[in-house]
Amino acid sequence: MRILVHIGLPHCGTEAVQALFEAKRGRLAKSGIVYSKALGNRNHTRLYMAASDPNHVDPLRHARGYARTGAQERLQRAVADDIAGEIERQEPRAYVLSAPQLATLPNRSELERLKAMLAEHSDDIRIFAYVDEQTRVLLRHYGTTLAEGRRVSLARELSLAGAPNWRRAALADWARITPQVRGFPEIQSAPHWLDYLTLLARWERVFGRGRVALRSYRPELFHGTALVEEIGKILGLRENIGQLPEMPARPVFSAATLTRWRQMNKVFIRLLEKDRLISRTLWMRLLGEVSVAGEPPDPGSLSALSRHFAPGNRQLLKRFPALRTVLTPPEPAPGFTEADPQFGFRATQYAAAFLPRIDAHTRETLKAAETARQRREPGGALTPTAEKILSPRARENFQMLRGGRFAPHNRLGRVNETAPAPPFDEVPVRPLPEGNSGNVIVACMKDEAPYILEWIAYHRMIGVDTFLIYTNGCTDGTDALLDRLQALGIVQHRDNNDWQGNSPQQWALDKALGEPVIRNAEWVIHIDVDEFINIRTGNGTLADFFARAPDATNVAMTWRLFGHNGVEEFTDDLVIRQFTSAAPKYCPKPHTVWGFKTMTKNIGAYEKLSCHRPNKLNPAPSQPVKWVNGNAAQMPAGFHESGWRSDTRTIGYDLLQLNHYPLRSAESFLVKRQRGRALHVDRGIGLNYWIRMDWGGNKDVTIQRNIPRVRAEMARLMADAEVKRLHEAGVAWHKAKARELRALPEFAALYDEARATDLTEMERVAFALALDMES
Repeated sequence: MRILVHIGLPHCGTEAVQALFEAKRGRLAKSGIVYSKALGNRNHTRLYMAASDPNHVDPLRHARGYARTGAQERLQRAVADDIAGEIERQEPRAYVLSAPQLATLPNRSELERLKAMLAEHSDDIRIFAYVDEQTRVLLRHYGTTLAEGRRVSLARELSLAGAPNWRRAALADWARITPQVRGFPEIQSAPHWLDYLTLLARWERVFGRGRVALRSYRPELFHGTALVEEIGKILGLRENIGQLPEMPARPVFSAATLTRWRQMNKVFIRLLEKDRLISRTLWMRLLGEVSVAGEPPDPGSLSALSRHFAPGNRQLLKRFPALRTVLTPPEPAPGFTEADPQFGFRATQYAAAFLPRIDAHTRETLKAAETARQRREPGGALTPTAEKILSPRARENFQMLRGGRFAPHNRLGRVNETAPAPPFDEVPVRPLPEGNSGNVIVACMKDEAPYILEWIAYHRMIGVDTFLIYTNGCTDGTDALLDRLQALGIVQHRDNNDWQGNSPQQWALDKALGEPVIRNAEWVIHIDVDEFINIRTGNGTLADFFARAPDATNVAMTWRLFGHNGVEEFTDDLVIRQFTSAAPKYCPKPHTVWGFKTMTKNIGAYEKLSCHRPNKLNPAPSQPVKWVNGNAAQMPAGFHESGWRSDTRTIGYDLLQLNHYPLRSAESFLVKRQRGRALHVDRGIGLNYWIRMDWGGNKDVTIQRNIPRVRAEMARLMADAEVKRLHEAGVAWHKAKARELRALPEFAALYDEARATDLTEMERVAFALALDMES
């Protein structure tokens, strides 16, 4: 097995490379190439932090809770275990890692530590990095570090142009670290890694001569389809792995903006010295508010640095002649002087205007810190249940995450979720013109008979016009009930017993694309029968939400997980009435909590439907693609191509959330476990699944405004005697099945274990992160 490590360089197309690896992870795996997911979906910063020297705290370790030696040692063990586990499970012919921060590691001990984590799995480790001429890279680095709090201008780097040893001079202040005032050398010092010849020599001394390759960074290559061919060459691929995901253009800031940022940083740091607190997010937001349009700085103004690095670059060209184009310096221009900030700009005036927001942020941060401190007190020990079931890895997760930025809480959004509200009005089924199937749900079911009528009634009342439902392997009458509903013109039912491939669900979705109801739809929605679209604006209908996002083409409906709420027995009652205890709204870990399903406007933008989202973006859709979240806020362009879960930038529940009831009652869980899964048919449903999904402690009754109109619509559906008979037969089947399963020792033990598993939110996060089920 070969291990390939992409180390950057920073500001040389890393985002595009990682986006490609992430988007094509599945395709690459079919060719025996694994892009590590154990270390992160995209950027493997954990590898970098684990390799860094314990006594050197960089911005990442400081922000993510690994500043202390003990925490970093635990991280090293965890990263080594994750790498070993992933390689053992997948047995790849090539294993790929990527983190641009790796190129910035200054010490041989760090490179040796990195090699030690990899060498036990392969003696064929290859390093590759992309480079551009130093002045162009430095300007990009300058803008990035200014956004992070850099205080000094490029005069610092220019003063090193005559130094006999660039790296040694740049590292002179490397040990000076003052986190409380953004005093990290990665931000404040000159970038030592711009000396490419020395960088190459250092890495080759550890990994071996000929094991490190420098390649050309050209923006037109890295932001176009040619990158696919470039990565194919590195990986030794002969087959085409598809198109490059759409990448947003890299922002270019005016010279005046960079001056303003530097001046603001000096004032902000003085505020930090006076015990004000400014988070990284707030810092960047405030800098963004003082930005102005204009020309960016000219890299030719740094020609003194081009002359300094020219001898080393000439030596590099002997090894890597293909670098000639990118290492050609820009045309010399008048020497660098910091630009005028324009319009009489004064940083102190802007800081005074920002001060109320900074003070409010300081108060909130101190309050949150005190809460976190209390959580870390000895009184915040594990519960008796957690003491019994948490593995050593889960216990480490608990200690590491408790009180940090991944700690779950319910302080998100503006909706009062605990107070009952007036019921929504009934919505008549709208007449559709010929050849228009309206808003269509496509779903897959197996043994869901007791839940079908509620789910259909609910979604008809919020504005779903058509249902296309595939079934396979049903024994509880689900298929018969759907056949009767089809005869009444309520649904379209398709037999999916002949499914092939990896899952019945994906087989059905592929077939659905050829159905007239999908081709003629206005919107296509793929959800399951345990998921309810909870619209929390207007009269709670799709039309009300669409009015808040009139130009949206895709809606990411983020899950809100509802646990079993203490309900043990299966009864013929509304799911949306019984289960009101949910996961906290802020819960970035584990990844399943913020998963989303997608509503897609039928504009021909995508060629394929998958479980969570449409895929294979058409390069020329009939209208621009715009993804929005549950707040109707626009999501980043990266979601146009990939992504199936929300993150801290995109989470939003105020107008729409997808209520997900994966367990229902404890008895229903036993039946689900016996039935199996629709998508991941190779994964069992046991106690681990219960713990991942049994969220609670946060009351949410917002969906119950729908109950009166749902009951009315169910009554209309069951006015048909056969529909009512089949529903009641399905209920009886599930009650009998639950009794049968509880009499079996294996299921009885699982039932008792599940009901006794009562964890806090933080313990549940720690447990779930330690599991390997979804790796």
